[in-house]
Amino acid sequence: MKAWQVHAWGEPSSLQLGEAGTPEVGAGQVRIRHRAAGLNFFDLLQVRGQYQIKPPFPFTPGAEAAGVVEEVGDGVTGFRAGDRVMALCLQNGFGESSVVPATHVFALPESWSFAEGAAFPIVYHTGWYALERRARLERGETLLVHAGASGVGMAAIQIGKAMGARVIATASTETKRAFAVSVGADEVIDYTQAGWPDEVKRLTGGRGADVIYDPVGGDAFDLSTKCIALEGRLLVIGFASGRIPSIAANRILIKNFSVVGAVWGAYAIPRPGYLAEAQRSLAGFALKPQVRQEYSFDHLVDALQDLDQRRVIGKAVLLVS
Repeated sequence: MKAWQVHAWGEPSSLQLGEAGTPEVGAGQVRIRHRAAGLNFFDLLQVRGQYQIKPPFPFTPGAEAAGVVEEVGDGVTGFRAGDRVMALCLQNGFGESSVVPATHVFALPESWSFAEGAAFPIVYHTGWYALERRARLERGETLLVHAGASGVGMAAIQIGKAMGARVIATASTETKRAFAVSVGADEVIDYTQAGWPDEVKRLTGGRGADVIYDPVGGDAFDLSTKCIALEGRLLVIGFASGRIPSIAANRILIKNFSVVGAVWGAYAIPRPGYLAEAQRSLAGFALKPQVRQEYSFDHLVDALQDLDQRRVIGKAVLLVS
């Protein structure tokens, strides 16, 4: 099969498209012929060697995909050849096929395209884990979502609204703010303006946001501490800004808020039962990703460069076949 491979740490331009062996199916596994693969910011970090997971060379990145089941292994009862599915493949998404534990595979809704299916697993499972399990977001609370026009931001907005929260989103341009509104944000804020924390406080009557969803880090994290509510929860999702922030513990003490880590994979992957439970909960909300950019298989480098330059709105997807 054809696959994009990383042979050494570097920029997206260092990726090589070549032939890789077709993976064999073992017990409890499913082989999927990919039709589309989702793109995530951590794919960039993994190509550069900046991600916490560093597979041996050569490897094929790409953590989520959608396609058709080709073969199932012994003991698999929930799927059969020909089924349309989406999957948390965790690696090998940017290849023509992957072998995935059956517990990481979910039925693709009939009305969804393969591109929409490939855009769902990572960001929506991350959002659900962070907001439901880590932050314990409650109906009527105010949720502030940074990078509201990104894939993770889009999912957090939709999940927050489904859970009954009031959602404020930040984004840098009018186009991105309009997108955040289109997926459910009640208010939007231009985070490039120096006084944006004051705007959060104004919109909340001086209280601040009960939960802050931060995939950005850097200045966004620092300034979030100025507009978080008493007993608020500041969710650390990632560091897309490139700077890992730090905080003096006295600020947490004085304002009575919590800084909460939310690494979905470290919790969910060792707990297959949780993956199924989360998928059932998400399916009950009737959520749907917005795919705004689709790239042909031979244009993966362009896709990753667009992601790196913040030119992607919503989710970007690689069309594999």
